[in-house]
Amino acid sequence: MRRTHLASFAGAMAATFCMALPYTAMAQAKDPQAEQIAKRNATEKELEEVAVVDRKVMVKMRDGKRMAADIYRPKSAGKVPTIFSRTPYNFNYWDVKLGAPRDMKRALDAVKHGYAYVEMNERGHFFSEGNYDILGAPITDGVDAVRWISSQPWSSGKVGTTGCSSTAEWQMAVVAQNEPALATFNVQGFGAGVGRVGPYYEQGNWYRGGAVQMLFIAWIYDYGIQNQVRPLFSANYTQAELANASRFYDLAPQMPPVDWDKAFWHLPEKDIIKAVGGPPGIFETRMPVATGGNMIARAPNDPAWYKGGLWHDNMKIAKPGLWFMSWFDVSVSPNLAAYNEVRRTAPKAIADEQYAVIAPVLHCAYTRATEHTMVGDLDMGDARFDYDALVFGWFDRFLKGEDSEAVKKQPKVMYYLMGKNEWKKADTWPPAGATAKTLYFTSGGKANTLYGDGKLVEQAGGDDQPDQFVYDPMNPVPTYGGGGCCQGNAVKFGSYDQRKEEARNDVLVYDTEPFKEGTEVSGPITVTLQVSSSAKDTDFTFKVIDVYPDGRAFNVTENIQRMRYRNGYDKPLAWMKPGEVYPVTFQPIDTSYYFKPGHKLRVAVSSSNFPRFDRNLNTGGNNYDETDGVIAHNAVHHGGTYPSKIVLTVVPAAPEKD
Repeated sequence: MRRTHLASFAGAMAATFCMALPYTAMAQAKDPQAEQIAKRNATEKELEEVAVVDRKVMVKMRDGKRMAADIYRPKSAGKVPTIFSRTPYNFNYWDVKLGAPRDMKRALDAVKHGYAYVEMNERGHFFSEGNYDILGAPITDGVDAVRWISSQPWSSGKVGTTGCSSTAEWQMAVVAQNEPALATFNVQGFGAGVGRVGPYYEQGNWYRGGAVQMLFIAWIYDYGIQNQVRPLFSANYTQAELANASRFYDLAPQMPPVDWDKAFWHLPEKDIIKAVGGPPGIFETRMPVATGGNMIARAPNDPAWYKGGLWHDNMKIAKPGLWFMSWFDVSVSPNLAAYNEVRRTAPKAIADEQYAVIAPVLHCAYTRATEHTMVGDLDMGDARFDYDALVFGWFDRFLKGEDSEAVKKQPKVMYYLMGKNEWKKADTWPPAGATAKTLYFTSGGKANTLYGDGKLVEQAGGDDQPDQFVYDPMNPVPTYGGGGCCQGNAVKFGSYDQRKEEARNDVLVYDTEPFKEGTEVSGPITVTLQVSSSAKDTDFTFKVIDVYPDGRAFNVTENIQRMRYRNGYDKPLAWMKPGEVYPVTFQPIDTSYYFKPGHKLRVAVSSSNFPRFDRNLNTGGNNYDETDGVIAHNAVHHGGTYPSKIVLTVVPAAPEKD
């Protein structure tokens, strides 16, 4: 996933140039690049003053492959605990393009707080040896790294893990190995580390409802993940030689830019990376890695998903955990399901040491919140929070055994209520006291577009008057907003006015009456549709939308379901027959949103949301290796024996204070 860290754990790089200016203007103008270089050099100098710096340490794994690590630890501090960051991304200490150190602030902050800070590249990246297996990196590498760190003479024997996205996603499966030295973990935006949990068979965000989440196709290419052919240094090079070489080579691939807005349209889907000039690899080719590669050909319950580094709900976790999530991330619901599963299955003392923070931001954008946090075009208000204080307070408690005021005052669940734009506290997710509210789909058979007659009502209708539309996979409904990341110029994630998309005839629109009172929806949303199709297999999608009194319609959350998997991902494929009506219940999707008085809740139903999700070609074939699709005539039925419905989790308003 895309690399983003907490503010004190982040570095930014900018390049500017100075045009020919008069001497006086040049003298007065500031050179941002020079300022950045000076700041970077100052941070590096301060780090060298307070820390023992040990770079390009090659740590041997049990199979003999060596992983590259940089180590920073306080001078004259004796044995110290370690904050460990393991990543597939580039942490080379020297910014070879800028000609200066990279931003070393996160290492400096850790050392100043009395910790050793260890960064290690995952197998198959940069200076680390071996072949990388996305969503299937060996669990043993994480275990071996923790054992090596804890055995060092400067180590107190306690290690805590931290990171966002791919720097978090390996953690849970390793934590489940119950290595004694691994005392605690902090996972942020970690959806691609979750394989199967409860009803979710997303296998590391590869799927949603059985449809492929296309973000990984762009990510695999853009970050050079299929890097089986790459430069490597000889094993004979000394640590000093490698550290010196890293001033000239960071081994980062420079991938030619791709117009993903066009590239995602290529068929067959398995050849998208090939079509943009990318190398063969784990996406579409069998590879000598634990899971075997050829990811695009796997079904959601393929045995290969269980051979790598994903965490599944049969892997018990018994370590204190600090979990960061966000409402507009790729995979908040499986993340919340994982959090709840650990709280349900861990020993009580450990279950009580699981804390979650759920922010109203995009993937890993926690510390980008401002006084007016914009998520797309929607102002989420002041969503700032001192994540650093909580993270270091957490490690102080579980790595040093010290009291932490930041942890003491932290609720088990802190979530941001969008719409009302405020942080809220709860002991559980969903919040205690939440109740289920069911609304039923109804219309006069003409719910097409936002100008149709679709409604959401509290009582199921009488006769079935199905709403019909045509789904053409060569003309899918375009993605506009939503939760996700990493799709280049193809998708704008966040919340945007959906009226243009809702004007399409292949979108069915159902509205409530305006809310008379403000209503908090916090928890899972479950949609059950009664559907029919002319095709053997097709998809159905929905979006939940907040409709303003002036007509603006901002998306809140979305979901998709591939019909062949409607009976379960561990069950035989279920094909459709023309003329028959089938119930399909989407996997629950979570949010926290306040619908203000006068606003309406809208559900928009269709059969595509592309390229957020891949297109169902409607043939009943493999889909990933096909070039031709068929048009599907789809319908949503409601009323009578076909009660299509949406179930909301509603939190009652707190009583007014005297």
